[in-house]
Amino acid sequence: MHEELENFERNHVWDLVEPPPNCRPIGTKWVFKNKQGEDGMAVRNKAKLKEGVDYEETFAPIARLEAIRILLAFAASKGFKLQQMDVKSAFLNGFIEEEVYVRQPPGIESARFPNRVYKLRKALYGLKQAPRAWYARLKSFLLKSGRGGDTLIVQIYVDDIIFDGSSHALVSSFAEQMSREFEMSLMGEPQFFLGLQIKQGLEGTFVHQAKYTRDILKKFNMGDSKPLTTPMSTNTALDADEDGEAMDQKEFRGMIGSLLYLTTTRPDSQFAVCLCARYQTSPRTSHRQAVKRIFRYLKFTPELGLWYSSCSSLSLRGFSDADHVGCRIDRKSTSGTCQLLGTSLVSWSSRKQASVALSTTEAEYVATASCCSQLLWTKGTLSDFGLRFGRIPLLVDSTFAISVAKNPVLHSRTKHIDVEGVDNALIKGEIESQWTGLIALLVL
Repeated sequence: MHEELENFERNHVWDLVEPPPNCRPIGTKWVFKNKQGEDGMAVRNKAKLKEGVDYEETFAPIARLEAIRILLAFAASKGFKLQQMDVKSAFLNGFIEEEVYVRQPPGIESARFPNRVYKLRKALYGLKQAPRAWYARLKSFLLKSGRGGDTLIVQIYVDDIIFDGSSHALVSSFAEQMSREFEMSLMGEPQFFLGLQIKQGLEGTFVHQAKYTRDILKKFNMGDSKPLTTPMSTNTALDADEDGEAMDQKEFRGMIGSLLYLTTTRPDSQFAVCLCARYQTSPRTSHRQAVKRIFRYLKFTPELGLWYSSCSSLSLRGFSDADHVGCRIDRKSTSGTCQLLGTSLVSWSSRKQASVALSTTEAEYVATASCCSQLLWTKGTLSDFGLRFGRIPLLVDSTFAISVAKNPVLHSRTKHIDVEGVDNALIKGEIESQWTGLIALLVL
């Protein structure tokens, strides 16, 4: 608590003033947490003063997890060694434009002026303006510190930052500038970032969530379960099971939420988890058994992860496939896509389509559109890294879907299909559809 208050004084966060007429100060509350390391041991005790109603929530724009994986694959291919830093009390660095008053923190009220309130100069955690103010300050600093001709790549997730550049001098200079501008903790090469365990070596980078896997197995009492070699049986066909025994909705949602975050590095369980996630509103015992099977598979493969080789090229390509009318409830199809940077898998998805496909061609066409959209986003992200691409191959196992996408004459037959972007991208030559006999593992 005292360290947090010292940060307030050092950053000139607020002033103790008389409350103006009709002032409605915002309440505050202390939130205490233990920050754990890779081994699960507490490495730091933290106290945060937050305001508002949602004391346990911090709202902030963040880097997409796909963008973080793209950076890891790019750095491995280029032979970069990523560095990590943490901003201490990041939101205290953002200036706010509105007049905001807060009550004195509980337990440390002023004895001389108990009725006074604090007028904020800068943002506090929990204030809705805080993320905007912090990112505006950080963006302004980064743009002002840029150097022509040099490449510096920075990924920001609230107050956790990983970065690297084209030279060691540039990286060191950036770290020094950040330390002078903000109060930073330089942590060297990232070992534990957003729950991801990262090991960088000469041959490449390995990313996994072994600790998180063990934690959720323990949390849901599956640590002593019998391991299985697959996340789902090949003949599994889940449905609403209205006659089955109902189970606790909160527990089921907690299990699904934990598994969904695990798919950050586990594409092998993506389809099974997303299939079970469809029944969160009314879970049954049969759905619980399907989820338990996934946990038993995780017990068998706790340290499985992603390998980004240093020998990988930086060519971009995508795969798409579809499971036609796979859902037994509404007969909708499932799209499965994945995108690779060289040999490095950087993004993937398994998602039920929004409408019913009348044929396998329509289902494949919708999946192709989804993959095309993700490829274009990935291309835009990599263009910020200085990479340029010609025609990007998109491999599809349906010649009919490729023909529909490539031939403008056939577009009149697909107006009822709810997709955007794939036709224009194919016609302009940004994406090139190719036939493949491969079956997308995320779907079947």
